[in-house]
Amino acid sequence: MGKFVSLKYDFSFKRLFMNEEVLRGFISDVLDMAPEEIRTVRLANTFLWRRYARQKQGILDILVELNDDSKVNIELQVRLFANWDRRSLFYLAKMYTEDMLVGQKYQKLRRCICINILGFHLDEAPEYHRVYRLRDREGREFSDRFEIHTIELNKPLSGKSRLDDWIRLFQVETREELDMLKTENKGVLAAAEEVRKMNFGRKLRALYDAYKIEQWDKQAVEDYIREEARKEGLEAGRREGHREGLEEGIEQGLEQGMKQGIEQGLEQGMKQGIEQGIEQGIEQGIEQGIEQGRIQGMSQGEERFGRLALCLAADKRYEDLERAAGDREFREKLYQEYSI
Repeated sequence: MGKFVSLKYDFSFKRLFMNEEVLRGFISDVLDMAPEEIRTVRLANTFLWRRYARQKQGILDILVELNDDSKVNIELQVRLFANWDRRSLFYLAKMYTEDMLVGQKYQKLRRCICINILGFHLDEAPEYHRVYRLRDREGREFSDRFEIHTIELNKPLSGKSRLDDWIRLFQVETREELDMLKTENKGVLAAAEEVRKMNFGRKLRALYDAYKIEQWDKQAVEDYIREEARKEGLEAGRREGHREGLEEGIEQGLEQGMKQGIEQGLEQGMKQGIEQGIEQGIEQGIEQGIEQGRIQGMSQGEERFGRLALCLAADKRYEDLERAAGDREFREKLYQEYSI
């Protein structure tokens, strides 16, 4: 039958959470949320954005977006390595800031949660699931934007948590242990079934893999198109909107200032009216222009990147599609190559 594929392998861990029922159940149990509160879960691009080529690239194991726009990173770390805690904070910080563009408001920043599944002990304390938030010494919360969960697989279980069955599943190393796992947790049952599928005989697993890969590739292309077109459209819209807003604002400001200045007095009114009109007109014009440009830019960006992604997918150039998602210069070369 071959070697048993456990969930402590990186590829099987990622494959498990491709199942939406499993993903929803796991997040529900870890975050202590009712399953019905999670209407949708969306697997997102795991390559974290970087501003400059020399900056360190962050690549997450599993990145999920919930229906309230919270972002959840699920990481598996079987062995302890130096500065593991700093790496976890680095990924959390990158998740938090990657959506912000120049000129956007801080309210755009989303809640970010990191769930770390660990095959080692952080310390000798008996707690195997711990939650870290930003609080002061008296326990008063500063913000809910950052949240870190650690789940230590090798500590004794209390038998009182819904996470216990998930931990037992991650510890399974043989088919016999998998068959002996008893639970009423629907998410764990669905996960156990996925593990069984991963351990099909060679021929049956090959057929199953071919089917699943086809579905994943199709979904991945669609996700890349939507996400990267949205980002490119926002950036293009911001630039165009800012330029048009300045021009329209200056024109409106001059006209309004002239009118107000004549009414209040030729010399003093002209000076004061023009200054106030220009200031007010620029502000209104920028806001209107950015919004109009954002809408136009998103539409143009989605169409252009969508056409490029379809061309690359048709040519099976998946690595180029992934690179184009984060490399603007390379993306522009592809646009020229395909005459888009």
